[in-house]
Amino acid sequence: MAPESISVEEKLQERIKELSCLYQVSSAIREFEGSYEVTLESIVQILKSAWRFPELATVEIRCESYHLSSNPIPKEGYSQKSIIKISKNEIGFIKVHYPAADLSKAHFLVEEQRLLDKIADEIALFFERQNIKVQEEHLKQTAARNDRLAILGEITAGIAHELNTPLGNILGFAEFIEEKTAEKQTKRDAQKILNSAIYSREVVKKLMFFSCDMPQDIKKIKVKPIITQALSLLKPNFKKANIRFKFNIQDPVLKAQVDPIQLTQVFFNLVINAIYYSPENSQIVISIYSNESHYTIEIADEGKGIDHKVKDKIFEPFYTTKPLGEGSGLGLSVVHGIIKSHKGEISIASNIPKGTIFKIKLPLNF
Repeated sequence: MAPESISVEEKLQERIKELSCLYQVSSAIREFEGSYEVTLESIVQILKSAWRFPELATVEIRCESYHLSSNPIPKEGYSQKSIIKISKNEIGFIKVHYPAADLSKAHFLVEEQRLLDKIADEIALFFERQNIKVQEEHLKQTAARNDRLAILGEITAGIAHELNTPLGNILGFAEFIEEKTAEKQTKRDAQKILNSAIYSREVVKKLMFFSCDMPQDIKKIKVKPIITQALSLLKPNFKKANIRFKFNIQDPVLKAQVDPIQLTQVFFNLVINAIYYSPENSQIVISIYSNESHYTIEIADEGKGIDHKVKDKIFEPFYTTKPLGEGSGLGLSVVHGIIKSHKGEISIASNIPKGTIFKIKLPLNF
């Protein structure tokens, strides 16, 4: 059917409506206050009033995870459509529908299609700008967290060095008292001092690991035997918690430059942590895959997951979500320190449908 002819006066009126629509859409985007759905709903209503037959028009927008329409979409009808794209990638569309019972395809105007294309471009720019803002904020937060951890590393290294000497003296004198005294009570008291000093020395050692101030023995070795041996030692932990594990490795002969003792400690800390937060009869999956320059270790559990509010804090020393007395808050700090000293990265992701995935990316050579 040929396009319906309209008078010059009507064309002028439609042109005014189009310009008004563009202005209102731009205003709605500028006034964005954090709710994509509210902004898109405003655009839907603005577009509906801009079409030639607004009382019969149904505007539909589908963009990323959002899907809105001004009215129920007619089962039989005609529509104009414009694709919403960011960098040539389709993220959605806009459609304006007319019911077939009342109007035909010929009732759409060429000018309306051009307007629809402009609005699609405006929405694409809007989403692109918001995505950039989110990425910039994420980068700022990551940089701030790294700066904070670097400062904490320097502080903890200093504390660890300062504590080493007095702890050594306490251990030495406590051992001397225990050996020389004949009194049972004094021996018991000396043993309590020894136990407390040994515990404190372990805390100091963890602080030094976190601050990357421990000597390393880097060598080119196979990764699989390190993980296999660690899993063998952890079998009683899995059995006691009634949890299964699965180990997948892309390249069984994968070799990397690593300190085997420190990598074992990283693996132990993360797996024991995963066991602690996993429910009974669940499964922890350990996966290792690689490319030409890096290898990645993933430890995925089926626990309750990590609240996004604390994700930036969990690598800080002494921060723990465990009850008092069940965690020192140094396990993940140690992991972070070791990974950093190996020129690697550690990140956290959600395990769909539930749980947490710790991802460790390490260079094969450094």
